[in-house]
Amino acid sequence: MMSFWILPLISILSVNPDSTQVRAYKFAETPIWRDEFDKDGLPDSKKWGYDVGSKYNGWGNHELQYYTDANLKNAYVADGILNIKAIKEQHEGLNYTSARLVSKDKGDFLYGRFVVRAKVPKGKGTWAAAWMLPTDWVYGNWPHSGEIDIMEHVGYDEDAIHITVHTKDYNHTIGTQKGVMKRIEHATTAFHEYRIDWTPEYIRGFVDDVQIYDFPNEGKGNAVWPFDKRFHLLLNLAIGGDWGGAKGVDVTAFPAVMQVDYVRVYNLLNP
Repeated sequence: MMSFWILPLISILSVNPDSTQVRAYKFAETPIWRDEFDKDGLPDSKKWGYDVGSKYNGWGNHELQYYTDANLKNAYVADGILNIKAIKEQHEGLNYTSARLVSKDKGDFLYGRFVVRAKVPKGKGTWAAAWMLPTDWVYGNWPHSGEIDIMEHVGYDEDAIHITVHTKDYNHTIGTQKGVMKRIEHATTAFHEYRIDWTPEYIRGFVDDVQIYDFPNEGKGNAVWPFDKRFHLLLNLAIGGDWGGAKGVDVTAFPAVMQVDYVRVYNLLNP
């Protein structure tokens, strides 16, 4: 099953984030799954695996990097921080290496609160993301089984943070995408907390505890709401691609580093 993503050059604003006509949901106060990145070296192999290579024509987006497997040059923990480093170097016929960490089969979830505290890199051509894909692809290939983007950032638009979902009926290939962009001061020089609350009735997005996004379950089936199956987490730094490389790649920006302070998942108490 192919696990690639194709993202838009523009976003369509979400529905009103102040919607209140839904059930009140509660989340656990203690994470059920977490990585505080408190042990130096490679990322914890009990929590993270890797997507490797440059599959499906640059992961479906014409990306320029080769994702390596458990390579300290591209993914390492130091001083309590996960560093995902993109390097300009020749490898397997490509000009860049980087890393894409995945929690598949090590952290798979149905509903919950997902929190990533991260600092995104500067540099035209970088494309940093914390996001989620289906573990089982029950409803078919992308976008039929869905995608949840907790945070995305492209380097040519330095302080713009994107939160988006993708479904069969709502995606950019047919001009119906549901996403939001928020300008965040110092996104590339300071850590910010990016969060998704996922319940049976909605997916909501937050930056530093401020809600900026709301995607409701319209009750129209899996073409609109495929979010009733397990998803897993991904952390990656891509180079170029249809969106990240839309304004070219600044080769002087490398090496470029996406940093993650922690990832925390809280259980939904009343699904």
